[in-house]
Amino acid sequence: MDPMELVALLRGHKSYIQTHNYPDPDAIASAFGLQYFLLQHEVEADICYDGKIEKLSTRKMFEVFGIEILSSSDISDMTEEDYIVTVDSQKYNANLTDFIGDEVACIDHHPTYIDCKYHYKDVQITGACASIIASYYMRTDTPMTDKVAAALAYGIKMDTADFIRGVTDLDVDMFAYVYKKADLECITQMYSNVMELDDLKAYAAAIENIHVYDGVGFATIPFDCPDALIAIISDFILSLDVVRISVIYAIRKDGIKLSVRSDMREVDAGKIVHDALEGIGSGGGHHAMAGGFIPNEQMNGMHNEIKYHIESRFMNQIKKAMDGHDKK
Repeated sequence: MDPMELVALLRGHKSYIQTHNYPDPDAIASAFGLQYFLLQHEVEADICYDGKIEKLSTRKMFEVFGIEILSSSDISDMTEEDYIVTVDSQKYNANLTDFIGDEVACIDHHPTYIDCKYHYKDVQITGACASIIASYYMRTDTPMTDKVAAALAYGIKMDTADFIRGVTDLDVDMFAYVYKKADLECITQMYSNVMELDDLKAYAAAIENIHVYDGVGFATIPFDCPDALIAIISDFILSLDVVRISVIYAIRKDGIKLSVRSDMREVDAGKIVHDALEGIGSGGGHHAMAGGFIPNEQMNGMHNEIKYHIESRFMNQIKKAMDGHDKK
């Protein structure tokens, strides 16, 4: 897609850039980078999201990079005529609240599970959505500030787990492109004092509950836990030498939040989550990482056997994926 088509689409309209709920560093960096790109072409857009930003490292981005973002409670004046660009997410996904505005455009790096017609759609399977946004600057020779460049570099580093997860040539090329322009001190600041004391309780709970079946590591966090922290713990469990796939789930008041990681070529984490939760919840992602949610009203009496129901569903889907690969 030509990014100047997006500029032309939004020009003359009140516009918003919406991240997925509980945005992570890649989503925020992508939105920030897109916001400045549009501004350089005389299009103003506010960044917005639903949910909470609970992780200290994510909240720190606002101060370090100078990012302004609106929560759903801050945008009560949005109308049906306003335009929305979704970044690092797609309409109809479980992790994207349907705001009243018109979702006219989508920029994402995850596979599409529920199709939607946009006026502008740029979905590329990359390690980070920030890489797609960075390419807009390079392709159009649009200038960026050192803080925008630093934010994009940080987003790429975080979502590719320092270039070991889902990396494509675009991620490598775009990191090199923005790194040369970045305020490196900003990136350094993002790696200090980013863990809170309560984070250790979630790690401890996961470690206490972990069990491994045929390379699949399951762990339960029996209390509410921020999405971003669940994802970090999923990465942590995957780092164990006996684990090739990690499935972490936190028990919340409104349901169960899951995070899945895979370093097996045969097992697509996004597809596994989507298929395992069919009929009881929703989820998806890309090959290496994915997330999902089961609302309370869909748990259908499994409350006393949560572990059995969830883990058997995932083991069945993982076995199908392995068997299907063996037959090819």
